[in-house]
Amino acid sequence: MAVAVSLINMKGGVGKTTVAAQLAHAVAADGLRVLAVDLDPQSNLSHSIMGYEQYLAHVRANSPTVVQVLQDYVPAGGSSTAPGRPRPDSVILSGSDFEGDAGPDLIPSRLELSQVLKNPAGTERQLARFLALVHDRYDLIVIDCAPTESILTQAAYFASRYLIVPVKAEFLATVGLPLLERSIAEFRQVNRDHGLDIAGLILNHHSEYADNREKDASIAEIRAHAAERAWRVFHYEMPYSRSYAQASRDGKSLLNTRFARWNRVEGFRGLKEEILGVIGLREEDG
Repeated sequence: MAVAVSLINMKGGVGKTTVAAQLAHAVAADGLRVLAVDLDPQSNLSHSIMGYEQYLAHVRANSPTVVQVLQDYVPAGGSSTAPGRPRPDSVILSGSDFEGDAGPDLIPSRLELSQVLKNPAGTERQLARFLALVHDRYDLIVIDCAPTESILTQAAYFASRYLIVPVKAEFLATVGLPLLERSIAEFRQVNRDHGLDIAGLILNHHSEYADNREKDASIAEIRAHAAERAWRVFHYEMPYSRSYAQASRDGKSLLNTRFARWNRVEGFRGLKEEILGVIGLREEDG
């Protein structure tokens, strides 16, 4: 059965999509079966994994996306002569069809996902129900979340066993963490039978060329905030690298991207193994 993990933070610009795409690619390259789910109307994860042109063709063809999963409804049109419910083989795109690495399978998103927020009744469990149909096909499911509290957040919680929280080491780095903490607490209070744990925080996207005093102060604040709540901060970090953008453009893992710096590659490989250990897909060191 797959382990489902959501990348989440209530603060934007912290690199959730970069972590989601890179984790999905790297684990798939290890030979594990990976499904990536884009749960953000901006659809950046879909762009990163499919490539922009292929994604645009998919949307223009009105092919099913996560929107149909949450609505539990596919309208008549195209090859369908009658409305129906979304089927895994029509919604999930095979990673072998994308350019770049033989990467993860994907449930893509589109801008119309924002319309779900206007009529959210009954949608919060639909993603979990849909993924239950394919849990035995995958080892890991990676869900990329939007940076705001909404019915999409609830959908991610119901579909996930673990949360991974990327945090950027900058001023106001912890601003989204109390919001996330409250959101999780409220979910647990109502859904006591659902196991939902924070696997850890990732220190992400800080630059070695930044003001070291500000960076160090921000990291200290993040670690203190996490320690008070007994949250893990992953040992391996994801410092800024231009190679992440190149990897996304090429549809590849950083581990297979040309000219990526050795220390960045080894650092991300260590982070991947650390995450897999925490969520039970590897034996955890120590």
